[in-house]
Amino acid sequence: MAYFQGSSKKVIEGSRLEKKTKFFKKKWFKILMAVIIVGAIGGGIFAWKTGSVLSKISKGGLLRTLVHNIPGVEDEVKGEKDGQINFLLLGMRGENIPGGGLLTDTIMVISVRPNENKAAMISIPRDLYVTVPNTQDKQKINSVHAYGEDGGKKKGLEYMKTVVSEVTGMPIHYVGNINFSGFEQLIDAIGGIEVTLSKPFEEAMQFDEEHVCDGQVFTVPTGNYDIKKYTTRTGKVKIAAQYPLCTNPDKECGGDFKLPAGKQTLNGEQALCYVRSRKTTNDFERAKRQQEIMQIMKDKMLNIGTLADFSKVNGILDSLGDNVRTDMQIWEMQKLYEIFKNVPNPEIHQRILQDSEEGLLYYPGESSAGYILLPRGDNYDRIHEMVKNVFNTPSQSDAKPKK
Repeated sequence: MAYFQGSSKKVIEGSRLEKKTKFFKKKWFKILMAVIIVGAIGGGIFAWKTGSVLSKISKGGLLRTLVHNIPGVEDEVKGEKDGQINFLLLGMRGENIPGGGLLTDTIMVISVRPNENKAAMISIPRDLYVTVPNTQDKQKINSVHAYGEDGGKKKGLEYMKTVVSEVTGMPIHYVGNINFSGFEQLIDAIGGIEVTLSKPFEEAMQFDEEHVCDGQVFTVPTGNYDIKKYTTRTGKVKIAAQYPLCTNPDKECGGDFKLPAGKQTLNGEQALCYVRSRKTTNDFERAKRQQEIMQIMKDKMLNIGTLADFSKVNGILDSLGDNVRTDMQIWEMQKLYEIFKNVPNPEIHQRILQDSEEGLLYYPGESSAGYILLPRGDNYDRIHEMVKNVFNTPSQSDAKPKK
């Protein structure tokens, strides 16, 4: 009897095994498993890539981020306790690129008050004359980053935080820079940005501008000269030096950059040309365009459709890796993203420091450094007061600067 019971048991187990084998051989099961495996591998690669990219642009590692994700570990970002987080955004041509690659031609402070659903954008012109941190040297603010990087010091971001904090009178909690290539790739990664222009836009001068011939970028002689003069004691004007002027044979933005009026989608190259243009208008109008584009980019990047599109997120990561640097740790970036995505449509207050009474700067006349701007009153007191009350006052008017 025991023998038959054992035989019966073996028959039942054999039958179950056969059913399992048939189950695993079914085509739909194989497809399902393939999807799960590919998804797991893809997710693993994506997670690795995300960590790898963030490690390149950040000063903090993944291990520290994992520690901050442990329940009970404090993960409060700077400024969060006070209800206001101040971030300095810098834009530049790019490291190792001729023509002033480390000069910061875009300097913008973005302050966010998450609990009040408010944000402020304050643009600082590149010609503001400041003292370089840790020196007695006076230079235009757009050269401070380059000074900090000189000789391999790698202090550019730190220097910019210091000087912008002095100008604005508030702590700068975090700083990041993006180069032209990264900006262009980022716009393309999110599928371009939509703008509506009330009238046609044209920059006919800047991208075909004459510069002193340098043998690298500006190499096509125009026949014109940059003439340096001086006045003698007797009042005679004499020529001290003459420098031949050249243009760039590889004209950026087509040389004459144009956009028609109306609604249109700009790709990365067009958007970059649009936010760089200033010669036909001025540096302050450019700052307004930069603030406008920043808002459009923020809205699109935080859009659920963009974040759910793997190819777009993958493109965003590719654009950031070699083109962005920040002093944030990875866990801080993660926390800030969580904070900012919960402020989708903040009340935005915009200010641009410029050469006007309302803009709080003035032009003192030509100097050894060329065209420069100084704070009214020759100190930062009025700027500090404006920044302190920026969330309680309307955005400035469209008053035009004097130059």
